[in-house]
Amino acid sequence: MSREHKNIIGYTVALISEFAKHYGIHPRQAYAYLKRFKGLEHLQQHYGVLHTQSFSDSIEALTQVCANNGGGLR
Repeated sequence: MSREHKNIIGYTVALISEFAKHYGIHPRQAYAYLKRFKGLEHLQQHYGVLHTQSFSDSIEALTQVCANNGGGLR
């Protein structure tokens, strides 16, 4: 596995964990929510930008993407 892939995986795991903490849910629930409402898809497509932002800003962006796709967390 390349270093870039390891960095992407590490960032994704950390961001899901922070998303879960932010909303007071289990990381498994956060993963399922982000997958269902296209937050993970957004993360994959825009990793280059998201990983340069704070976790807070990235969580806000993912929250908005999920809301735009029917998610209810705010």
